[in-house]
Amino acid sequence: MDIGLPALIAVLSLGYLLGSIPFGLLLTRMAGLGDLRSIGSGNIGATNVLRTGNKKLAAATLLLDALKATAAAVAAQYVFGGNAGLLAGFAAFIGHLFPVWLGFKGGKGVATYIGTLLGVVPLMVPVFAVVWLGMAYFSRYSSLSALVATLVIPVVLWILGQQEAALVTAAMTTITWWKHKANIERLIAGTESKIGQKG
Repeated sequence: MDIGLPALIAVLSLGYLLGSIPFGLLLTRMAGLGDLRSIGSGNIGATNVLRTGNKKLAAATLLLDALKATAAAVAAQYVFGGNAGLLAGFAAFIGHLFPVWLGFKGGKGVATYIGTLLGVVPLMVPVFAVVWLGMAYFSRYSSLSALVATLVIPVVLWILGQQEAALVTAAMTTITWWKHKANIERLIAGTESKIGQKG
């Protein structure tokens, strides 16, 4: 990584702080839907917001959770150059997963992962989307689709010669899989909910 220590601290701080904004929690509270953490899985991401029955709020949460990472990456890249955008996006991803304001209990990171890609390597966003849609079509599992898409991204980046982006996204993929461990257990057991499944 090619930025100095003061810039590194600034970049990581910017990314983390932006990433730690719990948009799902804020939006549901403003809409009078109570504490999102007491609903469904207790997660602060768009999937759990959808469980409130408000599709517009879920879509807004998905968009904002992605764009906060994009904003961090673009701003850091503009100010500091080098690999600052990649580092800020990663920090935003960590901030979303482990927000200090919520006792380090945040979301699962898929939207923020995509937002990081949009800010740093935007050509990977359609790759992610195609893999996700393909897996969703054949498996009907949203979680499996996201997990496979995150697995493909660092491989494609490595093949394209973007080794640093590949390594950072590989780290993000590993953390994403860890955050989805309950989903993986349900997938193995055959009890994971499918897309469109009721109850």
